Amino acid sequence: MAQPNHGTSPQVRLATPSDQDAVWEIFHPVVAKGDTYVFDPQTPKKELEQHWFAPYMKTYVLEHNRQITGTYILKPNFIGAGSHIANASYMVHPEKQGQGMGRILCEHSIQEAQRLGFLAMQFNIVVSTNQAAIALWKKYGFAIIGTTPNGFQHPQQGLVDTHIMYKEL
Repeated sequence: MAQPNHGTSPQVRLATPSDQDAVWEIFHPVVAKGDTYVFDPQTPKKELEQHWFAPYMKTYVLEHNRQITGTYILKPNFIGAGSHIANASYMVHPEKQGQGMGRILCEHSIQEAQRLGFLAMQFNIVVSTNQAAIALWKKYGFAIIGTTPNGFQHPQQGLVDTHIMYKEL
């Protein structure tokens, strides 16, 4: 098992059950904004496990200066005959956004998906107004392969499109 990072360089590691409170401190404010994830903004803490620590997914945390600043999950996009394509979701603590944490999580997830034998990665719902995420995913070779018109109910902008993004590994 990976040891906690007590140095200054950010390190991604598999999450442990003891990380759930720290992950909640990221998950809750990100989801509460209601502008990037389909989760109910009022999602209670008791549902964190099913959304971010379910048995069929791997959960990772980004630790920097003894603080968990980001997290991602990696799982098969579909079961059975679709399980060779990975799916991932990422969250960075709102106070740490814009500091390169998303880049570190993305790089790690691509390497980890390859290590686990996935042949590609697909994001099923990338909200079109989340321009920072779209730019980052494109930088790492993801392409928009489809758009769902009005696929997301944005709290300020109303119905907005969502994208499916894909990258071969």
